[in-house]
Amino acid sequence: MLKPLTCALVLALPLFVSPAEARVQEASAYLGAATTPELCAQYREDRGSLRRLFDFPFSELSRERRAHYQAGWRARLDAFDFEGATRSGQVDWLLLDGELRHDQEALAIEVVREREVLALLPDVGALVALLEARSLRALPDAESSAAVLHAAKVALADFKEAWLAENEEPSVTPAVARRAAGEVGRLRRALRGWYNFSAGYDPLFTWWCKAPWEALDATLDDYDGFLEGKVGGIDASDEDLLLGDPIGRDALLSELRYERLAYSPEELIAMAEKEFAWCDARRTEAANAMGLDGDWRAAQEVARADHVAPGEQPEMIRDLADEAVDYLIAHELLRVPELAEESWRLGMMSPARQKFSPYFTGGEVISISYPTDAMDQDAKMQSMRGNNRHFSHATVFHELIPGHHLQGYMADRWAPHRGLFRTPFLVEGWALYWELRLWDMGFAQTPEDQIGMLFWRSHRAARIIFSLNFQLGNWSPTECVDFLVERVGHDRNNAEAEVRRSIQGGYGPLYQAAYLLGGMQMYALHNELVGGAGWSEPDFHEAVLRQNSIAPDLIRALLLGGELTREQPIAWRFPGVAR
Repeated sequence: MLKPLTCALVLALPLFVSPAEARVQEASAYLGAATTPELCAQYREDRGSLRRLFDFPFSELSRERRAHYQAGWRARLDAFDFEGATRSGQVDWLLLDGELRHDQEALAIEVVREREVLALLPDVGALVALLEARSLRALPDAESSAAVLHAAKVALADFKEAWLAENEEPSVTPAVARRAAGEVGRLRRALRGWYNFSAGYDPLFTWWCKAPWEALDATLDDYDGFLEGKVGGIDASDEDLLLGDPIGRDALLSELRYERLAYSPEELIAMAEKEFAWCDARRTEAANAMGLDGDWRAAQEVARADHVAPGEQPEMIRDLADEAVDYLIAHELLRVPELAEESWRLGMMSPARQKFSPYFTGGEVISISYPTDAMDQDAKMQSMRGNNRHFSHATVFHELIPGHHLQGYMADRWAPHRGLFRTPFLVEGWALYWELRLWDMGFAQTPEDQIGMLFWRSHRAARIIFSLNFQLGNWSPTECVDFLVERVGHDRNNAEAEVRRSIQGGYGPLYQAAYLLGGMQMYALHNELVGGAGWSEPDFHEAVLRQNSIAPDLIRALLLGGELTREQPIAWRFPGVAR
C-alpha cells in the first residue's frame, strides 16, 4: 500500500531544493548574458572611464589600456549570439561593432598625430610618467618629482633657445603648431591637477615641488605662445583667423567607413557638384519669375532686403514654426506629439557665438541669430540680411518641427541606448530631408521663398565640396570662404563664420557634408518604403525616429527586411536628388 506513495515522493523530489540551491537558481535569473542595450551602455561607460582616468596627452600607458579593453570588447562581440538576436539587437550589434572598429582606427591615427607634436616638445615623457602614476593611485615621491619638474623646465627652455637661434621662419604648418600648443595646454592643466592634489596637504611635497612647479607652469604658459607665434607663424592678435587641421585622405576614408558610406571623397564631391548645378538652374528660374532676367544674385539681394525690424525676429520665428506644423498636419505627413509641439522655447544667440553660427540654430531651444546694439553697422546689416524672412522660411522647420526639436524629443524616448552612435548623417540628414521633401511639395509658394530654399540647398551642396576639399588638403580656409561668397552668395562675414564653424568649431570632419548627404539617404529610403513598399507617410517617419539618430544605412537595413549578417556590407549607393 505504501509503494505508490513512495513513487510519488520520488517523482516529486526535483521540485524541492536546498536553501543554497534555491539561492543559486535565484541568482542565475539576474546573471544572464547582457542585452544589446546593456552592451551599448557598458561600452560607453568603459570608454568614458578610461578617458577620464587618462585625461592627458602622450601616454603610452593610456593607449595600452585602451587597446586592452578594445581587445576584450572584440572578444565579447565575437562571442555574441548574433544569429539568435532580434533584428533590433542585430542592428545594435552592428552599431557597436562599427564603434569599436572606429575607436581602434582612431587609436592608430592618434599615434601618428602625436608624433608630429612630440618633435616640438622635448623630454615630456617624465612628466607624463608623473600623471600616469597618479592615474594608478601611486603617491608622488616629493624629491624625485621636483627633479622631474625642474628637468622639464630646463629642457623646454633649452629647446626654445636653440630653435630661435637656428630658425628665422616658421618650421611647421600653423595647424600642427596650434595642435601642439593645444596639447601643451592639456598637459599643463593635468599637471596642475597633479600638483594641487598634494600641495598644501603634504608639507614635504610642497617644500620640494612648489618652486619647480611654479617655474615649469610659467614655462609651459609661455611655450604654447612660442609654438603658435614663432614655430607656426600664427598672429595671436588676429581674432578672426581661420585655421583648421585637415585630417588627410586616409583618415577621411576611415570616417566614411564609420558612417557606412560606400563612396570615396571624390565621388561625394562629384555628387555635390551635380546637386549644385540643379540649384543653379532653379535659382535662374526663380529669378526669371521675379522679373530679374535669370540673375539669381539679384534675386537673392531682393530676398535679403526683406528682413524684419530689430526686436521683431522672435515673433517671425514663432509664426514660421506654427506655419510648418500646420502644413505637416494638413498634408498628413507626420504625427506630432502634443508635448513636442508645446515644449520648444526661444533664445537669443550671443554676439560671440554669432562669429561661429551666423544663422539661428535649433533643438528644444531655437537660438535666434540677430544683431545686437553693440555690433558695428556692417555686422548688423549682414546679420539682418542673412536672417531675412525668406531664408528663415526655409529653415525654421529644419530647427524645430519636423526637424531637430522633434528628432531630439523622440530620441530621448525611443532606443535611448543608441545615443552612443549619434551621427550627423541622421541628425542633420533628417532635418535636411524635410527641406528636400517640402520643396517637392511646393512649400515655397513665392519666387522669393524659392530663392530662400535654394540658397540653403546650394549651401548644403557647397558644404560637401568645400569641407571635403579642405580635409583632403586641397583648399585653404580662404578658398573655402571665397567659394561660399562667389558660388552660394553669402555675405563675407557670414561665409567666414560658416567656414570657422566647419574647421575649428569642434565638429567632426564629415559633419558639414552630412547635411545634404544624410538628406539624400533619407530621401532615397522614403522612395523605397513609401513610394515602393506602400508605407504611409506617418508610419515611415515615426519608424525612422524610433531608431534614434543612427546611421541611415542601418535604419534602411532594419526597415527593409531581409537577412542581416555580422559582416553587413557597406554597399548602399543611394541616388542623388537632382533631376
